[in-house]
Formats: sequence, structure tokens, C-alpha cells
Amino acid sequence: MGNEKIYQMDFSKVYHLLVNKVERKGRTRQEVDEVIRWLTGYSQPELESPVPYGDFFRDAPQLNENRKLIKGVVCGVRVEEIEEPLMREIRYLDKLIDELARGKAMDKILRK
Repeated sequence: MGNEKIYQMDFSKVYHLLVNKVERKGRTRQEVDEVIRWLTGYSQPELESPVPYGDFFRDAPQLNENRKLIKGVVCGVRVEEIEEPLMREIRYLDKLIDELARGKAMDKILRK
């Protein structure tokens, strides 16, 4: 799938996939929301607005400075080595959701 197709996907569809992934592993929707709010600066009501996935990150109120501490591999690619900034932001979220699904503590996920 090309990057433009990913950027045009409806965030609400991606959101439900992320929630389903962590709920299968015993985590909660509230934890997903906390991770997304930490990463992007959105408020809870803003998470429910229909918006393309790319715009969700382009228009984020305040991307967390500590997101640059997120390291590791997602889909076989190291997130810190992704050159395209928008795709790197998307993969940061993917990495955080992976950590949540694996049972990592929230303090560590949120780089506290």
C-alpha cells in the first residue's frame, strides 16, 4: 500500500484496529486513548472527529517532544530511520501500540 493511500485512510477505522489489537491482549481502549493523547496533544473529544490519517498527524495540536525517544522496529523498519516525517509519526504510534499490546508498563510506553 502506498503512503498516500495510508494518509487518506479514515483515522476512525485505524483507531478501531488499534483498539482491537490491544484489547485482544488484555489492555483497554482508555490506554490507547492515553497513548494517542500523549503522542499528539489531542483532547479526548478530538479523537472522535472524522479525519484522514495523514491529517490527524499533520494537524496534531502538539506532538510530544519525547516521541523522539521511541526506538525499535515496526513492520521490519526501524522507526528512528524512517526519512519521511509523516510516516515516521504514524510508525511512532504503531510502535507505542505494539508496546502496549505486549504488556509494557504505561510509564515506560510514555517515556516517563
